[in-house]
Amino acid sequence: MSDSHNLIELISKSDISARVKKMGLEISSFYKDDSVVFVVILNGAIIFAADLIRTVNIECKLDFVKVSSYKGTKSEGNIRFEKDITLDVSGKNIIIVEDIIDTGNTIKYLKKHLKRKNPKSIRIASLLMKPDSSELSSKIDWIGFEISSEFVVGYGLDYNQEFRNLNAIFKLGEAI
Repeated sequence: MSDSHNLIELISKSDISARVKKMGLEISSFYKDDSVVFVVILNGAIIFAADLIRTVNIECKLDFVKVSSYKGTKSEGNIRFEKDITLDVSGKNIIIVEDIIDTGNTIKYLKKHLKRKNPKSIRIASLLMKPDSSELSSKIDWIGFEISSEFVVGYGLDYNQEFRNLNAIFKLGEAI
């Protein structure tokens, strides 16, 4: 890694695993007689999504979008759309899988974008949420953990494309 940082563990690997399993059970129960399309937001949500979809026992498909709004530790505010889904989701249940909801701008943008594809429903599963930062008026259906506004890495979340491979969630401390 190009920078050495003081990483402080906030959420352990075992706590993440237990919560993701519980979320999968809740989703399976909610959609027990139906199927879903998981729309995973790349790159950060890929690890969470891989673990989550292995815990559900319903019929499901998987697709990906890529949007970006961060540079370093700050959201730039404007969203860049880089990759759209390839599946036809008309009349289908969608679950947007996000790694972290900070301001909520990405989720608002994606919900609006996906609504134009005429799905049956759109729900959201996010590993992390920063309720103090969020400007969302709608609820998030499944939240793994609520955290304060510090910048976090690990379990898919990055700092300039680094630290995604860590198996827990860490606060990014000062560079050493």
